[in-house]
Amino acid sequence: MAAGKLYLVPTPVGNMEDITLRALRVLKEVDLILAEDTRTSGILLKHYGISQPMQSHHKFNEHDTVSRVADRIEAGTDIALISDAGTPGISDPGFMLVRECASRGIEVECLPGATAMIPAVVSSGLPCDRFCFEGFLPQKKGRATRIESLRSEQRTMVFYESPYRLVKTLGQFVQAFGPDRQVAVCREISKIHEECCRGTLQDVLTHYSSHEPKGEIVIVLSGAAAESAHGKSDDEE
Repeated sequence: MAAGKLYLVPTPVGNMEDITLRALRVLKEVDLILAEDTRTSGILLKHYGISQPMQSHHKFNEHDTVSRVADRIEAGTDIALISDAGTPGISDPGFMLVRECASRGIEVECLPGATAMIPAVVSSGLPCDRFCFEGFLPQKKGRATRIESLRSEQRTMVFYESPYRLVKTLGQFVQAFGPDRQVAVCREISKIHEECCRGTLQDVLTHYSSHEPKGEIVIVLSGAAAESAHGKSDDEE
């Protein structure tokens, strides 16, 4: 029997219409869907009339399940991996399973589709020809060190953040990068209350200190100027 295939299928980050026709076809055709939270994904699948079997695959069990999942694919089972929202593997489970499949020579097909990162950086008004994705900062150990390591980063930086830590993070950014560094905080991308708050770090910190942030957050931070990063401007070199 021929081996199956692993499909990585992006799901909407907000509006349910933000899913491709190809993604819907794949989800209807595979033998099994691995979902970060079967209850959350079940709402989406029910909306589109998809009734394939589901199984949980999340950060708390993926260490234990990747080998068994890869075994099933080798035995001929086609499996799709989805996360609660966005593209699997981007600040969500997926990497370990892809690595296991790749090491065994199992075919992995990643469909293009929804992610919160790209709409945020493109709509931020900050340079998006070159940028780096930092994902979630460490919550405790290593957090200050990570922020400090980015002090001289010249590319636009993209972070994911919880609304409960946003004010704290912006305050740490003010200390590390200065109050005048430009930033855009994009909230609830593709949802009814989508918002992008742009300005200096100090301005945006002041705003969210008096307006409680809610929903999914993407922070887009401008990079260091060449003079700040190297100690002199390009014209002086």
